[in-house]
Amino acid sequence: MSETDIFVLGLDDANLRTLRRVPGAENYRYHGLLTQADVQEGDIQIADLIERATAELDAFDGEIGAVVGYWDFPVTTMVPILGRRYGLPTPNLEGVLKCEHKYWSRLEQQKVTDAHPKFALVDLDGEPKPPEGLSFPMWLKPVKSFSSELAFHVKDEKEFTEAVEEIRDGIGRVGKPFQYILDQVTGIDIPPEVAGSGALAALAEEEMTGLQAATEGYVYDGEVVVYGALDSINYPDSSSFLRHQYPSQLPEPVVEKMLDVSKKIIEQIGLNNSTFSVEFFCRPDTGDVKVLEINPRHSQSHAEMFENVDGVPDHYNMIELGLGRRPRMPDDKGKYKIAAKWYYRRFEDGIVRRVPTRAEIEQLQQEIPGIDVDIVPAEGQRLSEMDAQDSYSYELAFVYTGADSEAEVKDKYQRTTDALNFEFEEV
Repeated sequence: MSETDIFVLGLDDANLRTLRRVPGAENYRYHGLLTQADVQEGDIQIADLIERATAELDAFDGEIGAVVGYWDFPVTTMVPILGRRYGLPTPNLEGVLKCEHKYWSRLEQQKVTDAHPKFALVDLDGEPKPPEGLSFPMWLKPVKSFSSELAFHVKDEKEFTEAVEEIRDGIGRVGKPFQYILDQVTGIDIPPEVAGSGALAALAEEEMTGLQAATEGYVYDGEVVVYGALDSINYPDSSSFLRHQYPSQLPEPVVEKMLDVSKKIIEQIGLNNSTFSVEFFCRPDTGDVKVLEINPRHSQSHAEMFENVDGVPDHYNMIELGLGRRPRMPDDKGKYKIAAKWYYRRFEDGIVRRVPTRAEIEQLQQEIPGIDVDIVPAEGQRLSEMDAQDSYSYELAFVYTGADSEAEVKDKYQRTTDALNFEFEEV
């Protein structure tokens, strides 16, 4: 059987290892299309990225089987743009944009559910004030950002004003290239309130409380399939993720409500031929759920968890859709009953003087079965200069654990991080 050539935008080593474990991978040749740094770091020169990616594809001496990606913007918009150019199965750009623009997404959500917070647009020109009808505490964030970048929890007008200044200073990194895409699209009916605000505005939302969770799913030929729910647990007294764990340990009625709301809003948005993830705040005491945001992609952060529990990383769904096929994700066929991805963080700036070596990590894997570790910063890097970090912490490592109980998942993480030897120069 001849091999199928699959181009992956921003392909990185960690995800390549996972992609090589999807069913049928022995028949695929994976090609990196641009680098991870190209699509995740520094200023996003979107027109140049599209031109360079097109040049790479045009220069390929063979048949292009699929163009796929698992990163946030600009990858989420480049996949449909490139896919359409080469006549490949691809997500629909209109559905992607409705998910990506946080204000447009909220406008669509409110048409089919009340499972969302009060929200309002904030024009960053002049001297913005907290919107009428919204009360503190609230979150202020750009209408387009990712990884909680420039998202601020504000408790009063002073903090609101300070957050506005921070957002003004940094919004262009993602907002300007996203505005470029909005300006280029044709045949898409952008609502006047979205077109008027563009991508350089902010969204204010009343604070949501409860436990964080998420669903993962895909749409194939208009059929919405939600195949999993997982928990997202923060560090104590922090908005920064400590871990994701799958499957969700929330009460079954809460999980069912998340699945139902996810299906309704994806159908309303009209996303098609794409994976997706929907993030929630849940209140098990009341059964209430509220949507935090919708991503028109599955989360590469969750792939190993699905593999540990279901037997197949959910990158599989992305590949199948990219090849124009309906995914058939297995259920409960993995080695473990529960799995987690942990975010090992530092909450103070510093310069990295030493990171754990691959040999040290491989030794840990022998001592603690069911774990893996990906190191985030490089030696010599200042943490505050890393891209795609939240507003309050710095990622040091991603730790993956599989086990047969939540207690065992926690124990494996603690043993692993106790052995990770980082060294920092204080700043």
